[in-house]
Amino acid sequence: MRLLTTITQADHLAFYWMMRRKHQYLLTRISRLISSSADGHVYFATGLALITTGRDHHRELFTVLACSFLFERTIYFLLKNGFKRNRPPEALPSFTSFIEPSDKFSCPSGHTSAAFLMATLFSFVYPNLATALYFWSVMVGASRILLGVHFPSDTVIGALLGHCIGLLAIIFIAP
Repeated sequence: MRLLTTITQADHLAFYWMMRRKHQYLLTRISRLISSSADGHVYFATGLALITTGRDHHRELFTVLACSFLFERTIYFLLKNGFKRNRPPEALPSFTSFIEPSDKFSCPSGHTSAAFLMATLFSFVYPNLATALYFWSVMVGASRILLGVHFPSDTVIGALLGHCIGLLAIIFIAP
């Protein structure tokens, strides 16, 4: 229990450190844009683009992505509803986030998890894009903190979840 308290305190300190930058209008606008680049409809559009190209390897990638997302969303849902961690506005007195989150609980970050899943799978197929994809994924996680809807550890757990499920998909599903 003491370890959990120490982690929570460190998380709150890191969160407050990042929030001191929140007053920068441009940073908030950029965070909104980056965060929205990891919304569910973006992944749906990516999947549609893959299956409509007519290329066999794109259809295979679509199948791997669809199976991976189904598994990732299931694990994400179980963890989120198992941990039941309050989001920063509920956990910290007098704090208000910049956006309204889509659900009640904070851990893990679903945006970050999905972004790292995509980065892992697309990096496997297109290794020359790996740096850009992982940079984008890290920025998605940071944006969720800067928008005030996640603590840093929520995004770390989301990143680990997405990346690990991506690796499992590469090992067990990818052709």
